[in-house]
Amino acid sequence: MHRKRELSIEEQSEYAQSLYQNVADKLQTRWKVPPEKVEKVMDQVEKYIMTRLYKYVFCPETTEDEKKDLAIQRRIRALHWVTPQMLCVPVNEEIPEVSDVVVKAITDIIEMDSKRVPRDKLACITSCSKHIFNAIRTTKAEPASADDFLPTLIYIVLKGNPPRLQSNIQYITRFCNPSRLMTGEDGYYFTNLCCAVAFIEKLDAQSLNLSQEDFDRYMSGQTSPKKQEPENWPANVCVGMRQMYRNLDLLSQLNERQERIVSEAKKLERDLIDWTDGITKEVQEIVEKYPLEIKAPNPALAAIDSENVENDKLPPPLQPQVYAG
Repeated sequence: MHRKRELSIEEQSEYAQSLYQNVADKLQTRWKVPPEKVEKVMDQVEKYIMTRLYKYVFCPETTEDEKKDLAIQRRIRALHWVTPQMLCVPVNEEIPEVSDVVVKAITDIIEMDSKRVPRDKLACITSCSKHIFNAIRTTKAEPASADDFLPTLIYIVLKGNPPRLQSNIQYITRFCNPSRLMTGEDGYYFTNLCCAVAFIEKLDAQSLNLSQEDFDRYMSGQTSPKKQEPENWPANVCVGMRQMYRNLDLLSQLNERQERIVSEAKKLERDLIDWTDGITKEVQEIVEKYPLEIKAPNPALAAIDSENVENDKLPPPLQPQVYAG
């Protein structure tokens, strides 16, 4: 693969998957290695190969992985207003233990991007998922169900907005040992992550039990869902968090006022234009109805202002005289 850079990413993936399959078959059939040891050997094979090839096959320029990363990142940012209640997430972050576990889950899903080996990326997803189950179990005081897990995973992804999310999913799909993806808890949690990302991409007003009007307003940033007033929060919520939400509410109010001012200014501008057009039309109508008549000047009056010429009848001008006193 080092010597065949011109291969498409799909062909490179096929080379890697073929190698995994051939090595596993030889371990089991030729050397009679027990299944549990085969898995450990394959983990080391994957680690060695993908550490060497990572910079060549992760998010290659020949694919649209980077474009998809930016699209899902913008989508998640636009959905920052989604609350746990909208997703029916059975997690109460007001409980300190639950809040700590949620932070750990978000840290794990973000840390996935720093790993090079597909198995290590899967381990981050698995660790994140286990923290989610712990958060649900602590909140409900009973074992968590699979129906509670997926909405909570969606919420964690929205809250964490992991970097290069699509590139990491594609990298795991293309170059992970297939036996790990098809069986075991790693494969199960990875499938749920793929489902969570697909849900976020298609999330609409109906998915959140909102009217289309409210959904569009939230997405455009014109307003945000009403939150619990900071004054009514439990005493264990930190002062900084209270102040942050007060500032966010203030910014939301200022944004709404700005929208109203801009709307009124545009209305005033339209009224001024209409008024100007109306005045201009009235003046034109008056001019057309009463046109101005410009008469020729009277010759006799014009002669008065002209210079004296010969044969004029005017007396000579008076001359100053000096009198002896």
